[in-house]
Amino acid sequence: MPRSPRKLTHIDQSGRPAMVDVSAKDVTAREARAECRVRFPADVAAQLHKSGLRSAKGGIVDTAVIAGTMAVKRTHELIPFCHPLPIDGCRIGIDWDGDNVLKIECSVRTTGRTGVEMEALTGATIAALTVYDMCKALSHRIVLGPAKLLGKRGGRRDVGRL
Repeated sequence: MPRSPRKLTHIDQSGRPAMVDVSAKDVTAREARAECRVRFPADVAAQLHKSGLRSAKGGIVDTAVIAGTMAVKRTHELIPFCHPLPIDGCRIGIDWDGDNVLKIECSVRTTGRTGVEMEALTGATIAALTVYDMCKALSHRIVLGPAKLLGKRGGRRDVGRL
């Protein structure tokens, strides 16, 4: 049987924006993992390596982890049609990927009727923005991205890998 074409879920029958009604969905364990990268100019990266990722504002990684975690918990306040979700778990990892790039990964878990992809993406990108904020005194040539979903599990279909 041919698969029906996909359609946008946040649009009602009259074409207006609408929150998805998840009341009929089963409560299941759900998990998502996302990443965002921060690319530094070579001289800035060298300075950050030398300082142990500390800036005049404090510990860059610690501050970014706190900011990303806070963002995960407030995603529904930032993205208009995200449901408020109980967050069962949130982990943010930040490490160098080569000499000039910090890789930020955010994993989020919940038990609910809708997934946590947006929470994982929000956590990773807000952590990256926090790194930018803490390092912008060194350069405004810092580049964020790409930000992407690495995987999700739970709900109707699994995507990628966790």
